[in-house]
Amino acid sequence: MAKVIGLGGFFFKSRDPAALAAWYAQHLGLPVEEWGGARFEDAKHPGYQLWSPFAADTSYFAPSTQPYMINFRVDDLDALLAQLRTSGVEVDERVDDSEYGRFGWIVDPEGTRIELWQPPVA
Repeated sequence: MAKVIGLGGFFFKSRDPAALAAWYAQHLGLPVEEWGGARFEDAKHPGYQLWSPFAADTSYFAPSTQPYMINFRVDDLDALLAQLRTSGVEVDERVDDSEYGRFGWIVDPEGTRIELWQPPVA
């Protein structure tokens, strides 16, 4: 059975992402990078975790109206998406392949968009 193997990231809406990221860097020591978020390495699993503020008017979380999106790291994206479809879960038909890995999306029963990420092979 394909499954989630870790947290890939937490993405959320912010009125001023740059100012908020600067606050987290200053007060909590987050290693904010040029792109505006923080990346945390995970030696146990391939990939990393992200903390990333988005503009308040982003449409990236659509169709969800929630102010956040969770990203889970998965072991087999295609198999998991097939399992979820069979179970009646709302699955976005789009799958993105990039240098960062493979991405798919679902919506939970409360309308939260969940991003599923299979990291690239090391």
